Amino acid sequence: MPEENVNEQAAEEQQENVDVEAGSEAGGETEVKENKKESKKDKKKKESREEQRLAGELAEYKDRYARLAAEFDNYKKRTARELDGRYQDAKANVWAAILPAIDNLERAIATDATTDASAYAQGVELIYKQIKEIMKAGGIEEIEALGTEFDPEYHNAVMHIDSEEAGENQVVEVFSKGYKTEARVIRHSVVKVAN
Repeated sequence: MPEENVNEQAAEEQQENVDVEAGSEAGGETEVKENKKESKKDKKKKESREEQRLAGELAEYKDRYARLAAEFDNYKKRTARELDGRYQDAKANVWAAILPAIDNLERAIATDATTDASAYAQGVELIYKQIKEIMKAGGIEEIEALGTEFDPEYHNAVMHIDSEEAGENQVVEVFSKGYKTEARVIRHSVVKVAN
């Protein structure tokens, strides 16, 4: 019977080895499953952190955009106010320069022109010169027209005549003078042109 005992013991040891191997295989599967679960949790945490980071960046960019939009709007308003202020200043400066000439015209109107006609004419001529000086100081100059070739940029032809004495497209008469600045025409000269 000792042989039977040995066989039984050998059979039991084999069974234990099989049980241990089966247990270790099952434990390995459990470990793999647990690792997969942990890996999924880690992945979700990473994704969640990434989403939070991106959401933070998005909020920061939205805030920057809103601030820039508000700053640009304020810039446009400020620029419009400054431009209007410059326009008002320029207008006031022009009228401040013209007012003395208007005062002199009012004095001339108030005097009796019949008592001393030459003094009256002399006063009006001085006022005219004063206004021309104001215009010159403001950068306004008269457009030369009489005897020049017609130029639609500076002249407005209201009459055409046939003339053998004048050249073709030559301005032969000026009905009203034109004026310009360095940059633009204020008023075109109204002229008669020879064909």
